[in-house]
Amino acid sequence: MTTRPAAIARALTATVATTALVLATAACTTSEPPVAPATKTGLPAVTAAPTQALTPYYTQKLEWKKCGSLECAGLRVPLDHAAPDPSKDLTIKVARVKARDQSKRLGSLLVNPGGPGASGIDYVRGGAQTIGGPEVRRYYDLVGFDPRGVASSDPIDCLDDRALDRFLSTDPTPDDATEEQALLTQAKAMAAGCQADAPDLVKHVSTADAARDMDILRAALGDSQLNYLGKSYGTFLGSTYADLFPQRVGRVVLDGVVPPDLTSAELGAGQARGFQIATQAYLEDCVTESTCPLGSTPEEARKGLEEFFAQVDRNPLPTGDPSAPRLTEGWARLGVAVALYDQGAWGFLTDALKEAQSGSGQTLMALADSYANRRPGGGYDGNLMESIFAVNCLDRPDSPDLPAYETYAKDFAAKAPTWGATLAWGALPCGVWPVKSAVGPHTVKAAGSDPIVVVGTTRDPATIYEWSVRLRDQLDNAVLVSFDGDGHTAYGRSNTCVDSAIDAYYVQGRVPKDGLKC
Repeated sequence: MTTRPAAIARALTATVATTALVLATAACTTSEPPVAPATKTGLPAVTAAPTQALTPYYTQKLEWKKCGSLECAGLRVPLDHAAPDPSKDLTIKVARVKARDQSKRLGSLLVNPGGPGASGIDYVRGGAQTIGGPEVRRYYDLVGFDPRGVASSDPIDCLDDRALDRFLSTDPTPDDATEEQALLTQAKAMAAGCQADAPDLVKHVSTADAARDMDILRAALGDSQLNYLGKSYGTFLGSTYADLFPQRVGRVVLDGVVPPDLTSAELGAGQARGFQIATQAYLEDCVTESTCPLGSTPEEARKGLEEFFAQVDRNPLPTGDPSAPRLTEGWARLGVAVALYDQGAWGFLTDALKEAQSGSGQTLMALADSYANRRPGGGYDGNLMESIFAVNCLDRPDSPDLPAYETYAKDFAAKAPTWGATLAWGALPCGVWPVKSAVGPHTVKAAGSDPIVVVGTTRDPATIYEWSVRLRDQLDNAVLVSFDGDGHTAYGRSNTCVDSAIDAYYVQGRVPKDGLKC
């Protein structure tokens, strides 16, 4: 599963206009004046480059132009930071909303919404009035960017729309050798397509590559230190940056953590447990209504959901969409999963399941479309469902052997019966990925950094709470803020305890108490 926060809510809102699924941001304000970070002793000049060969990139000036409600620019970065070649440079697309009070501006706040593969530009465009509290937006330029290979920044396009439909609709929980081979065929198609489309770039879309791009962006923005909000996969990017450039860490918040030391199997097992916990919370809520379509008790409802997936596997439902006429198990699982990202969607999920019981998969297909950034009737906005593999499979390779996934499925299902097999087999493209990275999973410390704020949600489906604890413990200088709640990520999701603490950190520089519980 992808690890995306606000992008999910935005897609759901666009898809289901009659439901109120927008993630609200608490209007937390303060009368205290902003406090700029203290000048750090011995910090190199803003444009100081790690190597002489990178100096032209670090000294470039951004040329901002109006692009709708935003200002946009292009950032030049090397394909390979270790061996820059101007003839192979990439252009990272950047957008900003300027601080409302330029006279007291604290600098830029870079944001990344997750994925990997979600557009930071779309995130800023859609969240210009909701990212952070009013005081954060008053004193910071909000800056979003599309990482290399993503959306508008030299996007990798691995499969055409029909091929991507086939990839996503394939049975994600194979029951026999024939279905395993069908899934393997789709995994190989994704891997081969990415390599064929971008044979050079596919070797250089790791999170470490994106983090190095982010430091060039910091310099181009004129900030001596990076102020950053990373959600979901954005925490992986942010903690990787902190480990590479600890002296450049400013006010950094990592919300809904993906630790860089997770192996592919650990990522799948953790997400399976996370979605199981979220499913349990949803089912406990569902059965409080007499009309819950899955059963009258949480256990009965869980078995009812699993039987529903099995029934759709045997007999797909009509969708009313000529480009994807059948709701397969693959589509159905995406439709259910997207609604687990935010508890505000639970009621709509219940209605979709009721409709499915009556023989129509139309609404569940609409939910699946929102998960995949797929337009009703076919076609995709962006390349999220392709770039996620291009990045993840470089960061976390997996086994090429099918028996390994059979073992994963059995092991994951022991703790996550509804989602274990799905998350186990979901990593198969990374087992056949055509290029390898020299880095792989690794711990991060960010020794010598300023304090980093880590945020975890106890019933987060995509990034389990334990991962936030794990990263806080790894980092040399970090504090943990815990939100006891449902849904994916915490900051900006109507919890004033979390929002007030993070807003005060960004605006006044007050580091929350380690262990703060909200």
